[in-house]
Amino acid sequence: MAAILTAFVTLFVVIDPIGLAPLFIALTQGMSDAQRRRIGWRATLIAAILLTLFGLAGENILTAIGISLPAFRIAGGILLFLTALDMLFERRTERREGQSADHDHDPSVFPLATPLLAGPGAMATMILLVGEDPGAVHTALILLVMCMVLGTAMLLFLLAGPLSRALGRTGTMVVTRLLGMLLAALSIQFILDGLRGTGLFT
Repeated sequence: MAAILTAFVTLFVVIDPIGLAPLFIALTQGMSDAQRRRIGWRATLIAAILLTLFGLAGENILTAIGISLPAFRIAGGILLFLTALDMLFERRTERREGQSADHDHDPSVFPLATPLLAGPGAMATMILLVGEDPGAVHTALILLVMCMVLGTAMLLFLLAGPLSRALGRTGTMVVTRLLGMLLAALSIQFILDGLRGTGLFT
């Protein structure tokens, strides 16, 4: 039981559903509640599939194609930084003006599913947690814990609509700018962690 509680706390801290809720609002700015629900469910499902895959065979997959986890983390950080630039300079909002749907800029796969929900840190955590005990029961419990954490994130995503309406357009724009800056800092941290993991820097 203690190991499962530790796994839950570890995944919860790494994925950070509470911290992702305002980012979800910023990334789905101007969308209807129905669109937000679809994007939230899609992102959560894709993240669950990715984390399950990495929990079961992640290290073997990366090794087989010659990619190290630090390189994976650096790539995720660069992609996340590009999203942060969009948020800071409101390119996303400009593209959405006058549109009823946003088919070209669906954030469910990127950056929500990966690297925000199923980022390099979460993938590495799944590899480590599952690797603690090769038994089927332990693996199943870790996957259940992962689903609980992602379920918490989805629940917070569902509350994004009412919260966005409470903030209003101006409030949402302010939050988007602020979170764009924080997301940029997070992306740089991903890159720095990746560089440190290569052993080039200490």
